[in-house]
Amino acid sequence: RTIKEKRDAYVQRLNDIYENNVKKAHIDIIRGYGKFTVDPEPTIEVDGKKYTAPHILIATGGRPAVPSDSEIPGASLGMTSDGFFDLEELPRRSVIVGAGYIAVEIVGILSTLGSKSSLLIRHDKVV
Repeated sequence: RTIKEKRDAYVQRLNDIYENNVKKAHIDIIRGYGKFTVDPEPTIEVDGKKYTAPHILIATGGRPAVPSDSEIPGASLGMTSDGFFDLEELPRRSVIVGAGYIAVEIVGILSTLGSKSSLLIRHDKVV
């Protein structure tokens, strides 16, 4: 719980710093779902309104793709790395599926904190 609270506060502080720096640079922040248009000048449309500027940055964010239970039985019992950061209590046992640095870091953190942890690595062909 302490780690989660400190992590949340740290992320919020970073987000505030980034947003303040953007505002200091006189950059408009437009929140919503956007798409590029076919207009000759760089233009995006966000929630029905068009914006044109010499430079446009779209911060897409990201969401993990979670399989359905019909694709992988029991998938709904799991969580993504985002869910890991929402944990308020240490699980007694944990299984992390993945081979990327986030999976390795999470299994290391959980194990170090005392959760009996396993790391599963998926591969599609026998080597």
